[in-house]
Amino acid sequence: MGSKERTTAEQRWVLSLASIGAVMVALDALVVAAALGTVKEELGASIEQLEWAVNAYTLSFAMLLLIAAALGERWGRRRIFAAGLGVFSAASAGCALAPSIQWLIAARAAQGVGAAAVMPLAMSLLGAAFPPERRGWATGVFSGLSGLGVLGGPVVGGAVTEGLAWQWIFWINVPVGAVAIWLVLLRIGESSGTARRLDPAGAALVSLAVLGLVWGVVRGEPAGWGSAEVLGAFLAGGLLLAAFWVWENHAPQPMVPPAFFRSRAFSAGNAAGFFLTAALFGAVFFMAQYLQVAFGAGPLEAGLRLLPWTATLFVVAPVAGRLVDRVGERPLIVTGLGLKAVGMWWIGQAAGGSVRYAELVVPLVVAGCGVSMALPATQSATVGALPREAVGIASGVYGMTRQLGGAVGVAVLGAVFAAAGGYGDFTTGFGRALTVCALLSLLGALAGLAVGRGAAAPSGAPAARPGRVGVRR
Repeated sequence: MGSKERTTAEQRWVLSLASIGAVMVALDALVVAAALGTVKEELGASIEQLEWAVNAYTLSFAMLLLIAAALGERWGRRRIFAAGLGVFSAASAGCALAPSIQWLIAARAAQGVGAAAVMPLAMSLLGAAFPPERRGWATGVFSGLSGLGVLGGPVVGGAVTEGLAWQWIFWINVPVGAVAIWLVLLRIGESSGTARRLDPAGAALVSLAVLGLVWGVVRGEPAGWGSAEVLGAFLAGGLLLAAFWVWENHAPQPMVPPAFFRSRAFSAGNAAGFFLTAALFGAVFFMAQYLQVAFGAGPLEAGLRLLPWTATLFVVAPVAGRLVDRVGERPLIVTGLGLKAVGMWWIGQAAGGSVRYAELVVPLVVAGCGVSMALPATQSATVGALPREAVGIASGVYGMTRQLGGAVGVAVLGAVFAAAGGYGDFTTGFGRALTVCALLSLLGALAGLAVGRGAAAPSGAPAARPGRVGVRR
């Protein structure tokens, strides 16, 4: 019996609508990158203001993920998911209408608020709708589409900017979001987690901690990694994160029960997801630029040349999701990230000299297959490690980890690129950046070795409680 035949109508609606929301959010993480040159001319923006047009989204997104996940568990996953789509769509209209760069930055921050509700609640809806034995397949489809959104962001942004205007990269979200909200409320049933009181102190501590850490990462290159601003941001973020951990160990109903992290699969899955996203975002940021610089391709042509990388997500991710249900997550995480490391190292070495595009096709396919294998497996390892009642918080932690990984990856590869000569010697800097991307992928593979052999936690596992939780170790 095929995968589709074993799913109910509501499960198919959940998978479709959760994937649409995830693609919208993933696209907008990097879709503005291709339009920055046009935005600079039309709005008279400085380089630092253009950076904030990208980073404002990442900051608010990462800060509010856990809070949105907790609200979904308490007030209803469908309700918060639909609300997130509404905020995201309205903020997209605000971006399109921006008369100044300051307005655009503020609207991008508001987009991040909506995205923080959409992404973890999309994963929560999937976890609630699909039983453990079917969750891997559903996660594979979802991860493939959301991963395609990340990879396709600069391509879509460039094509729309060339064909229409930069404002349309945001206008597109408005009708899509409106239809998605209507279908979510019409076709998806409500679900929620274990009734818990909100933890405002924990929410404030983790949000400010993430703000400090991400601020330090995104300001590292422009302000200097040894500057008082960056070091102070890292110190404040670290101290606040430690305070959050202490508070969660003593709070009567913590936002994230520390017992969750005693699950080896949960902790290792999050670590692997961090390095996977760091390598993925960093590679996406530079690959489209490299194809334009090295081969003189326009944004649309560069996107077509990336198809050997991106198209694998359609084919491999759903298959990898089915394999998760059969063999567990560890083999797919380790093998997938190993392949990603090989592909990125291969491209980095080839880029150092004169290279033809045909020589990049095989390593692009290898790297794409690796990402497509590892994406559903890392998500399944984290969400499946906890009982079904805790899937919302698990999704929030995983989403926050991925956002931090994306910010770190772009910053680290950017620093390596700049140290090697930057845009003055693009191919050398690109080659070294891709070599570091391969190292990040290897670190993710090593983290994946700690993921256990088992599949998802049984749906009848006891609800998570502070100090004791039914988790897969």
